[in-house]
Amino acid sequence: MDCLKPFSASDLAKVTNHRSGEVKFGEKMITIPKGANYFEFLKNSEASFVLLGIPEDVGVRANYGRPGAATAWESAIKSIANIQHNRFCKGSQIIILGTIEVKSLMDEAKSLNFNNTLERKKLSQLVEQIDKEVVHIITNIIKCGKTPIIIGGGHNNAYGNIKGTALGLGKPINAVNFDAHSDFRILEGRHSGNGFSYAFEEGFLKKYFIFGLHENYTSKNVLDILKKIEDKVRFNTYDEIKVRHQKNFSQELNFAFDFVKNDPFGIEIDLDALPNVASSAMTMSGFSVEEVRHFIHVFAKHKNAAYIHICEGAPELGDEKNNQLVGKLIGYLVTDFIKAKKELNNA
Repeated sequence: MDCLKPFSASDLAKVTNHRSGEVKFGEKMITIPKGANYFEFLKNSEASFVLLGIPEDVGVRANYGRPGAATAWESAIKSIANIQHNRFCKGSQIIILGTIEVKSLMDEAKSLNFNNTLERKKLSQLVEQIDKEVVHIITNIIKCGKTPIIIGGGHNNAYGNIKGTALGLGKPINAVNFDAHSDFRILEGRHSGNGFSYAFEEGFLKKYFIFGLHENYTSKNVLDILKKIEDKVRFNTYDEIKVRHQKNFSQELNFAFDFVKNDPFGIEIDLDALPNVASSAMTMSGFSVEEVRHFIHVFAKHKNAAYIHICEGAPELGDEKNNQLVGKLIGYLVTDFIKAKKELNNA
């Protein structure tokens, strides 16, 4: 398939640091054999999870954000490959599908100026092309009965994840988004700030919960829109939970969980919500790493958790140490998701 760049066994070997007496994920994760039909391979594999990278920041550029999210996949796969394969989590549960081929679109986006109306429209058109590829691949993964783990890119890819999962299952899905921003902006052309609103408008997103909105960065227009559809879209704010202590973190987790759990739902994690993590909209105030890890554990430990998407991380915007830490953080979130699903299956 032209839009998919397979991740080969030799690619995996290059990022795996072998050590005597240890077994790393990179020695056990499954890659698609050269020349194999990936759809047939996935259907026949016993592994449950499919790892997909989206190394793009076109959607971020189209939203007037800082580029850099394209580098998250490379940082993450290096860390994931070197996680210890043991009784707590096994690399053999994961198939590395590869990455969506976006180089030509990225090259074109770099030459476009957001402040120019025509060029901004072109950026949105490039995002739509990425949408199509994401939708196609996610649909096929879901049809194979596998669980996608999507890493990298802007939050524009929530649209493709939601639509692809809905098409794969043949019905609309729900979503919960751990994020400082709603990404429910007006339908003004596709970008990283309106993936959920487009999915909702087109009928692929049924119910949506935004967990931890930052009040300083949510417009009156968005709040007005959300108020009109509060039976379908609900939210809490970081300020209510952590600053004013008007709401309790654990109780809000349960409230959000109850809102989405009755239908298949996607778990969306925006690294912008965590303080001092190199990302497209880096913050100094936000939830802790332990809180997002617990969030994933709670939501993933349910039969209707359909996928996880970890996005907006931009390692290249930090120093070398930060680059490695972003990848390591993503590795923790991926294994937390897998462990929770394993706990569900063993229950």
